[in-house]
Amino acid sequence: MTIDHEGGLACTRRTMMGGTAALLAAGPALAALPPGSFEDVRKHGARGDGKAIDSPAINRAIDAASKRGGGTVLVPPGRYLCFSIRLRDDIELMLSAGAVIVAADPDAHGANYDPPENYLEEQFQDFGITHVRNSLISGDGVRNASITGPGMLHGLGLDREGPGDRWHARAGWQSAAALGVSPRELALRDAKEQAQVGRANKTIGLMNCRNVRLTGFTILQAGHFGIIAHGCTNLQIEGVVIDTDRDGIDIDACRDVRVVNCMVNAPKDDAIVLKSSYALGRAVPCQDIIVQGCRTSGFLMGSLLDGTYRPSDYPAPDKLGPLGRIKLGTESNGGFRNIRISDCVCTHTRGILMGVVDGGTLENVSVSGIVMRRPVNHPLFVHHGARMRAPKGTPLGRIRGVRFDDVLVTGADKRFPCGVEGVADGPVEDVSFTGIEVVAEGGGTAADAAREPEYRRETSLEVSYLGALPAYGFYARHARRLRLDDCSFRTDTPDARPAIALRNVDGAIVDGIASPSPRDRTVDARASKDVTIGSLVTTETKGTSAA
Repeated sequence: MTIDHEGGLACTRRTMMGGTAALLAAGPALAALPPGSFEDVRKHGARGDGKAIDSPAINRAIDAASKRGGGTVLVPPGRYLCFSIRLRDDIELMLSAGAVIVAADPDAHGANYDPPENYLEEQFQDFGITHVRNSLISGDGVRNASITGPGMLHGLGLDREGPGDRWHARAGWQSAAALGVSPRELALRDAKEQAQVGRANKTIGLMNCRNVRLTGFTILQAGHFGIIAHGCTNLQIEGVVIDTDRDGIDIDACRDVRVVNCMVNAPKDDAIVLKSSYALGRAVPCQDIIVQGCRTSGFLMGSLLDGTYRPSDYPAPDKLGPLGRIKLGTESNGGFRNIRISDCVCTHTRGILMGVVDGGTLENVSVSGIVMRRPVNHPLFVHHGARMRAPKGTPLGRIRGVRFDDVLVTGADKRFPCGVEGVADGPVEDVSFTGIEVVAEGGGTAADAAREPEYRRETSLEVSYLGALPAYGFYARHARRLRLDDCSFRTDTPDARPAIALRNVDGAIVDGIASPSPRDRTVDARASKDVTIGSLVTTETKGTSAA
């Protein structure tokens, strides 16, 4: 199997092994299965020749196993062109080495994916987040299911875009109830919504599932989402490799989720993102989540899998460059609590960004053991905004109890230090940065130091609107009880800005800071109170450059 230079898949395989006996002989795990405990999709009519539509045969195999009370559905080596595949309770979908399930192109093979299912009175999130059945593989209310590797899912025929959201702040929005029609009927009056019926935009979509395991397989060119899960509990995603040009892994309003040892390359959107949207029709927190040992990047799609790691030239709407980051809070209706992100490596991506913008509370979040090279924007940032894409009357959100610890950043852009940005009536509370080491380009000017960044209360989570900030190490505005301990902020070239700039901060402890700035110019605190400054160490200007 090879990946071509356009990010497509060129599958070169040997003649298929004949029969189940050869597969059992080739795989110890399969050989250990008791007779009759698995279904071979080829015995249900799948051809795996890349031409026939094989999803009906795969679904027949799943149904047969389900009628038996569950079991393993085996996908042998081959290229299986498919529309929607439906997971069921107690089913393991096993992708053999050399097995590739390819999303059929509705323009070439007909619009035969399962239709969108979750029409809401107000859709406070994008269309792609609202539905899961319009996926290559979907699970809706499924229990005890799994997809295991080492095969591949190739989203060749999946859409990357959708018709957006529908809520009361949009021009021309009308309530279905007021019009006396169903939300589905009202939505389908929109030609853009009609056009989505029979198409798909996700590789794996899960909703209200319990005890699901996704391990060991690869996803290429995943559509709008590689894996998206809403309202799921006890979900494990381990050792999955995703090389795509939109979102990689989205965990939305879920509980007890582990994303472990995954590699996600996503130059045109987020690699791993936690959300708490209104896709379930109500505000549900995203909580008790672990993201550990993962690697994220923003290289050209396909170049992770072919090992060339070619840079992406995607500028993004803000013209800063690729994304591919770890993020928390794009939608925040239900809030977040008890989140741990640790031991991850982020290369040629945007920095780690978190916050709330649609109400909800973000609390008890820990980020540690991160290595970040050449971040496109702010390495670490906490942002509170008031976009309020939520039901009318939703109160302003809250952020409290966030800890960053043991983070190494090299090659940081001079414009974008780490930071915290709250709103005047909702300051960010109790955030600490400990053991943070950032090496930036330097070169900031006196004019940069004098800048007063634009203040926006009603804004999305992204903070590129702030522009170049008046510090080269750390910037905070509208925060309470801030703490910076044992941090090093260095620059490759001299910088006229202070290492740390505080604006409208109520209570801060700054101690053990190493930077090239003289002590009297290390911390610039304005319109702030109760700022305690401890040990400040002046270091050499020259840092360690990132190649």
